[in-house]
Amino acid sequence: MRAAFDDLPTPCYVVDEAKIVQNLELLADVARKSNCKILLAQKAFSMYSLYPLLGEYLSGTAASGLYEARLGREEFGKECHVFSPAYREEEFDEILSLSDHVIFNSFSQWRRFGKRALEKGVSCGMRVNPECSTQSHAIYDPCAPGSRLGATRGNFFEKELPGLDGLHFHTLCEQNADALVATLRAFEEKFGRFLPSMRWLNLGGGHHITRADYDVETLAKELCRLRETYGVEVYLEPGEAVALNAGVLVSTVLETLRNGIDIAILDASAACHMPDVLEMPYRPEVVGAALPGVKPHTFRLTGPTCLAGDVVGDYSFDHRLVPGERLIFCDMAHYTMVKNNTFNGMPLPSIAVHGRDGSTRIVRSFDYTDFKRRLS
Repeated sequence: MRAAFDDLPTPCYVVDEAKIVQNLELLADVARKSNCKILLAQKAFSMYSLYPLLGEYLSGTAASGLYEARLGREEFGKECHVFSPAYREEEFDEILSLSDHVIFNSFSQWRRFGKRALEKGVSCGMRVNPECSTQSHAIYDPCAPGSRLGATRGNFFEKELPGLDGLHFHTLCEQNADALVATLRAFEEKFGRFLPSMRWLNLGGGHHITRADYDVETLAKELCRLRETYGVEVYLEPGEAVALNAGVLVSTVLETLRNGIDIAILDASAACHMPDVLEMPYRPEVVGAALPGVKPHTFRLTGPTCLAGDVVGDYSFDHRLVPGERLIFCDMAHYTMVKNNTFNGMPLPSIAVHGRDGSTRIVRSFDYTDFKRRLS
């Protein structure tokens, strides 16, 4: 497939349609085995040119606000579920017009907006915080001390439940089924007695279902148990699992230099084009490269912005890198396009699809006008 990238402009995201289908088939199998519904979390992957394909396997979309809700309704066209930590008054009526489920973050939000949602026939839910941390990345931990996400048991008011159809929690990030099991035990201890009066339970995202070592059988067993024990419809909202290992970022070496170490400056930026590299931090694999020192030539791969920390990492290669050659960063479909920015006037990468027929086509390109229209 690498040869198919030779004529692409860079930087360029390339999403592998066959790999997307492989992920979708696995997710659809989980849905069949457990009789649950699986939604696309658009915050991770919003490549709407592929929504017709995703719609063949998934039940709908999960949105974080108005614009994602519009995108899901317009381009996906199936169920649309919305959660926001706090809704804007001027947007809420439009959100209701687009949504099947609206999930509130607190009972104060439920008091403020719930009546209007019920009058529109929208199914309403409450996000809860089971206060069970199962991860080490505090920036992605909704159960961290002082979290604003979800009602804790101490802020959960049983007398105000009438009108609510479901409960929702989202506590995981790139985790296996064991983390879900631990979270469910904490959730059921605190909130399980309220489930028999509910119609649905949404387990959010962060389930790394399409990862090779994911325990699918335990997941399916837990989903069936929840449905049978409490009589609720169960939803999952994976985002990353839909596009895991299904895309790359193709870049070009612009310059090489030496300052104690060999350095390559690329036309792809960690800060602008793969921000999770700096936020997580996350180290993507590079095709043909290894850890520093494993191969004869180690280079620090860097971006072209003025940010001193615009660094992807140190990688070793069989040969010395030279300007003009291409490097391919792996697993670049999720949390990349949705987080892009144009700091320093960096051009946004083109977006391409590598089809199941072996062809590669550009589906979107960006230019100066995309940079300018964000400014004033």
